[in-house]
Amino acid sequence: MNALLAYKWRFCNKPFTSTAELGVRSASGTIAGVFPTMPQDDPWDADASREIARSGGKRSSAGFGDDSEPVSGAPAPRPEEPDEDADDEFEEIEEVPVRRQLSLAIAGFAGLLSVGLVLGALTSAPDSRLPYAIVLFGVQLLYLLAWVMALNPPAAAVTAGIAVVVGLVADYLAVTGEQAALMPLVWVAAGGFVAALLGQLFRASDRARLTDSWRTTLAIVAGVAAYAIPIVLTRQETGAQTMIVCAVAAGVALVIARTTDAIFPKPRIAAQVPRGVAGIVAGAMLGTLAGAALGSFLVLPFTPAKGAVIGLTAVVVAHLVDLAVNFGQAGRQLAGDAPTFWVARHMQGPLGAFALLSPAAYALSHWFLT
Repeated sequence: MNALLAYKWRFCNKPFTSTAELGVRSASGTIAGVFPTMPQDDPWDADASREIARSGGKRSSAGFGDDSEPVSGAPAPRPEEPDEDADDEFEEIEEVPVRRQLSLAIAGFAGLLSVGLVLGALTSAPDSRLPYAIVLFGVQLLYLLAWVMALNPPAAAVTAGIAVVVGLVADYLAVTGEQAALMPLVWVAAGGFVAALLGQLFRASDRARLTDSWRTTLAIVAGVAAYAIPIVLTRQETGAQTMIVCAVAAGVALVIARTTDAIFPKPRIAAQVPRGVAGIVAGAMLGTLAGAALGSFLVLPFTPAKGAVIGLTAVVVAHLVDLAVNFGQAGRQLAGDAPTFWVARHMQGPLGAFALLSPAAYALSHWFLT
């Protein structure tokens, strides 16, 4: 018995036991003649095999490359519906119609301003500049009315009163000054601007708007003072001729642009702005041509080339101011602001254009022609 147990212990402790060692000769010598020496615990038992068969051999969704399909019987995902609120945010912007009679009226007003400035520069003599100053003071009052009503600055009455004083003082200095210089007018405009800001500090509601509206106040006061510059130019050597070329070029550009808008306002600059690109381009071209033509008739230092450059500068200034006024009006309408008096609103563009044209003519006379 002990010998039999020792014999079994000897062979059962080997990993594999051949039949030859057990005293049995194998006929084929294949792996069929190899037997495990002792039973081992196999985790893949019959229960685990049945579980795998039930699951269909599918991989876990946590593995890599998971391409499993949704379980049968589960509700399919609903397709995303378009957001209706997003469509409401992009509403179609209504195109503001172009009023032909109004465009023609603005063109006529711009032409009258141009003719007035040209005739005043032609008829001003060393001892008869007072009539020109009176005409320009009337234009200053129109400018003040239009811009105050359109922009509505804080303490509008105080600002308008100070601007009237600025206009009177500027015209007086331009006519009676010992030297025809620009700096006295600049100091008058600066003093009027500071006084207007001080006048807007008394009421709490005006003080709250001061930080946002100081540019409006500056545009009003400086524009009134700028209309005294043509008087100064008539007292200088080439100033009157420069003012004539600038006024004619800007007047032609504005008249052509507004008239074309009444006939063919295409293509539109913006849906909210009743202006067309064709009119602006045609006005710029004909205004520059008018400046070149005047340059060929005037005496030296004017030439057709210099006249074209002066005319082009005047056209650009006039168009930029006029378009800026149009876009400002459209912005106020979109913001829901109450519209101002229509006469003042539509005079604002040409009046602002010729106000900025005066310092531009002064700069061209001193820095380009000399």
